[in-house]
Amino acid sequence: MAVEQEALDAVALSRDEYDLLVARLGREPNDVELGMFGSLWSEHCGYKNSRPLLRRFPSGGDRVLTRVGEENAGAIDIGDGWAVVMKVESHNHP
Repeated sequence: MAVEQEALDAVALSRDEYDLLVARLGREPNDVELGMFGSLWSEHCGYKNSRPLLRRFPSGGDRVLTRVGEENAGAIDIGDGWAVVMKVESHNHP
């Protein structure tokens, strides 16, 4: 039996994500699995919406002081001995 859209909305999964989950499991997920994947594939845990956008920004260059994965935040030299430090964090409800 296919899951109702209301159940997908409750765990913030799209229909495409649900279909992918069914394909990977080879069956319909139970309620616990649906909740688990809703959390694991959420913006909070996986940055599913922001990660593709963040990949558009350059991650290297003369002014990059910390490379991707080096630290918990990025630092960019903005000149005159100054740097800008950026960190992305979400606290969205999964």
